[in-house]
Amino acid sequence: MIRKYRIGNPIPTDSVIEDIPVSQDGIPYFNVDEEAKELSLFLEKEDKIFGLGETVRGMNKRGWLYTSNNTDDPNHTENKHSLYASQNFFVVLSKKRKFGVYVDTPGKVSFDIGYTSLDKLAVVFEDFDADIYIVTGEGVLDIVTGFRKIIGRSYIPPRWAFGFGQSRWSYMTADEVREVADKYEEAGIPLNMIYLDIDYMERYKDFTVDESSFPEFPKFVEEMKTRGIHLVPIIDAGVKIEEGYDVYEEGVKRGFFVKKDNGENLVAAVWPGRVHFPDFLNDEARAWFGDKYKVLTDQGIDGFWNDMNEPAIFYTEDHLGEVFEQIEDFKGKNLDIDSFFAFKELVGSIDNNPEDYKRFYHEYKGRKIRHDKVHNIFGYNMTRAAGEAFERISPDKRILMFSRSSYIGMHRYAGVWHGDNQSWWSHLLLNIQQLPALNMCGFLYTGADIGGFGSDTTEDLVLRWTAFGIFTPLFRNHSALGTRRQELYGFENIPSFRNIVRLRYALIPYLYSEFMKAAMGSRMLFKPLCFEYGDDRSSQVEDQLLLGESIMLAPIYTQNAEGRYVYLPEDMKLVRFRAYDDYDEEIMNAGDHYVRAGLDEILVYVRKGHALPLAEPGQGLEEVTASQLKYICYEAEPKSYELYSDDGISRL
Repeated sequence: MIRKYRIGNPIPTDSVIEDIPVSQDGIPYFNVDEEAKELSLFLEKEDKIFGLGETVRGMNKRGWLYTSNNTDDPNHTENKHSLYASQNFFVVLSKKRKFGVYVDTPGKVSFDIGYTSLDKLAVVFEDFDADIYIVTGEGVLDIVTGFRKIIGRSYIPPRWAFGFGQSRWSYMTADEVREVADKYEEAGIPLNMIYLDIDYMERYKDFTVDESSFPEFPKFVEEMKTRGIHLVPIIDAGVKIEEGYDVYEEGVKRGFFVKKDNGENLVAAVWPGRVHFPDFLNDEARAWFGDKYKVLTDQGIDGFWNDMNEPAIFYTEDHLGEVFEQIEDFKGKNLDIDSFFAFKELVGSIDNNPEDYKRFYHEYKGRKIRHDKVHNIFGYNMTRAAGEAFERISPDKRILMFSRSSYIGMHRYAGVWHGDNQSWWSHLLLNIQQLPALNMCGFLYTGADIGGFGSDTTEDLVLRWTAFGIFTPLFRNHSALGTRRQELYGFENIPSFRNIVRLRYALIPYLYSEFMKAAMGSRMLFKPLCFEYGDDRSSQVEDQLLLGESIMLAPIYTQNAEGRYVYLPEDMKLVRFRAYDDYDEEIMNAGDHYVRAGLDEILVYVRKGHALPLAEPGQGLEEVTASQLKYICYEAEPKSYELYSDDGISRL
């Protein structure tokens, strides 16, 4: 059952597609304090809180303060409160009670879950305006499915998007991309995608290609496709201010950029320097920007990733001028501890300044609305622009799309990646822990940058992370300019990397089937153990996942570890893979076990009464078929597994 309640005068987000009448009763479970702008709930000792999508810390969100305020911050440390996304759905779960809550508001809202007070959950609003949905059901999975049905079906990418992709910020030329493809081929490691970061553009201008570095781009795109490789370029939210640049000139002429209160177009800065931001909340501007993707689809591109769409702001011209004026006050002065930190704070306020998000406005649903009031749906609507345009541009064929910034509702148009993580072991664990919460909020096509985006990685971290990444729908190795290169062929242990990635391709029939069942049935792909098992021990496990109906994963995520402790809530079959056709099987009893695993081994736990199909892997996804499958079973016949099959490209 789903009930809708309203506080204040909420700004609509278009995240819920089902028309649910507003109940006139009081909001169940919660105390309402209008003066404090707060909804509060008493937490029993055994209550656990799951959800909130892409956030820091563990699966059970109890014990921290989470703020929905989409933020460009690459340092995803435990002390942070906001990341790139705002996904305001959570479930309260214990043996006594279980219910879901969706707080639908595009503005800033905080979830104080046992942070200020151990036994109190408080939803604190900047503006006390929101639609509140209370979801009940027979169990937690029933609650999640009920919520997912009212927000619409999750985005379904083309089947080739389940292949392995290589990315790096610094592929400067077509020849460098060719070299990456050549070296993967020489190493015998399958590859289906190469991502193009900002360097493919002409001076960082959206929907352009630098002809000096990528000459005859359509022929190059086709050349890569003949090798089974799709090129996937980045698109950023800022449009460069440059005379003669058609996107800029059209946007100015038609009034499609966000404006300050005085009617002037906001001047901010991102990669190209001075930019304007399209008003993605304006229907006409959104359609105009979305149609620009055709510039690249006409050249053969069939996949994109949207970035910097929180929006990230290096500076606004207005605030930069203010800073330069104030810097003058520090010249020639003795900077003691107070003035030194004041100076640092002044300079550090240039990028992503909260006050800058109050400098511009949107035309949204017939109203002029200041950006900070709708900040969290800006990136969602940028990606919505693409998704809606793809239905016009490519009505019969799926196009790959994922985004950094998001809000519930965007899940209908694209997936997400987990942003600019770091090459830290803790971020491998964070990758594991974020997946179920993202699935709860409708985001199924998701994954983190394998090996870490920032910082210098290590070979053992990339091995362990790749061994986990083969199970995530979005499977991409990505790193930043200036960091250690981490293409898999560049490490010493190429045979192990080859075997791990080939195992991914062998798993495609299972992964694609489970993904499609989750998308079509509004179900979760990744689940915490306690969503399936009711024992107390399962509710404490924060580093294992159920993937689909058949398998459990218990990845190794600590440096120098030769194994790890694993909890089995029931008897399972351990499959120890060294390659898709080289593995051992062992029946393990329910309980706690220490399980060893070398850097070249991937452990998969097959659940009792289930089967895991495996295909013969090829060098690319097109070579992986379901015509000849073998099944690893634990007291199950192969016929007990329902395989999903389609052409992998037609829209559904």
